[in-house]
Amino acid sequence: MNYVQTFHADIEPELENLGGKGASLVTMTAAGMPVPPGFVVTTAAFDSFLSDSGIADEILSELNGLDTDNVTEVDTVSARIRERLTSAEVPESVRTATRDAYDELITQCGGEVPVAVRSSATAEDLPDASFAGQQDTYLWINGYAGVTDHIRQCWASLYTSRAIIYRLKNSIPDEGLSMAVVVQKMVNARTAGVAITMNPSNGDRSKIAIDASWGVGETVVSGLVTPDNILMDKVTLQVVTEHIGEKHIELVPADGKLAEREVSAERAEVRCLTDEEVTSVASLAKRAEKHYQCPQDIEWALDRDLPDGENLLLLQSRPETVHSSAKKKTETDESVKKPATAGIDLGSITASLMKSNG
Repeated sequence: MNYVQTFHADIEPELENLGGKGASLVTMTAAGMPVPPGFVVTTAAFDSFLSDSGIADEILSELNGLDTDNVTEVDTVSARIRERLTSAEVPESVRTATRDAYDELITQCGGEVPVAVRSSATAEDLPDASFAGQQDTYLWINGYAGVTDHIRQCWASLYTSRAIIYRLKNSIPDEGLSMAVVVQKMVNARTAGVAITMNPSNGDRSKIAIDASWGVGETVVSGLVTPDNILMDKVTLQVVTEHIGEKHIELVPADGKLAEREVSAERAEVRCLTDEEVTSVASLAKRAEKHYQCPQDIEWALDRDLPDGENLLLLQSRPETVHSSAKKKTETDESVKKPATAGIDLGSITASLMKSNG
């Protein structure tokens, strides 16, 4: 049983084994993109844990008939499930595989390094249902004990109240749902953010939109700061418009953890990327889009420990879902609205609608 897969392993990445985030990182590593090293604790490890502990049947029983409008009931069920997931014994075979992978990563990095421990559910980042933010990510984790504890926390985050309600309201079944966990070298980010290979305000695919702020990118993803926003032409890589955000805080490593630090006025009021760095981020986003052959929403960072020209790292790439989903819905709605007129093959229309809805 394959309980762990390293990013650099010569194994075909499969969503059902690695989850959305894990499969993406393995794919990008194989494509030669600048991804920090790491490994994935696969869904097989989680499934083995559920099976051996008997928790799987307990979860299905707890969720059966749950009323999503009863917040108190959902919170109570969620707490019971997560307590079981964080306290039950993990099989020895899973622990051994995880320890071996962690030791290999530490050797690869030349010694103990902080890592990010990131949830990677099998249903996240799909083209028709984005799970971004539904499960947990833990940053700047030190030591093997801390890693294993937060792997459990990621497993448990599959059953937060928010995640349970989201799946139930979107008719996503829990049967067969699983969780992989990414363990990845932490980037010591000087600047970080996101980039989307279209204009998110109108879906224009001839543009690239970049949001950037000082420090770790969690401030951008979570909305803690108003980032710099730069809109670029995708072909010429020229800046079309830009807005300097109020980057009043940054997350930086301090005493083995992340700490929030105020940004001085002179740094807050200037763009946190040079012209060359803006071009590099846009080029990286274009590479991801070309590889996946659809609009991408990427997370990136500039590592302060690496030299210029080698410090831009790709942390995650997933399909852009908001405008892509809206486009599919519009196309389907327009097809439905078309009247049946003389000369139109009704059979072809029906087949087209079935294809659009499928």
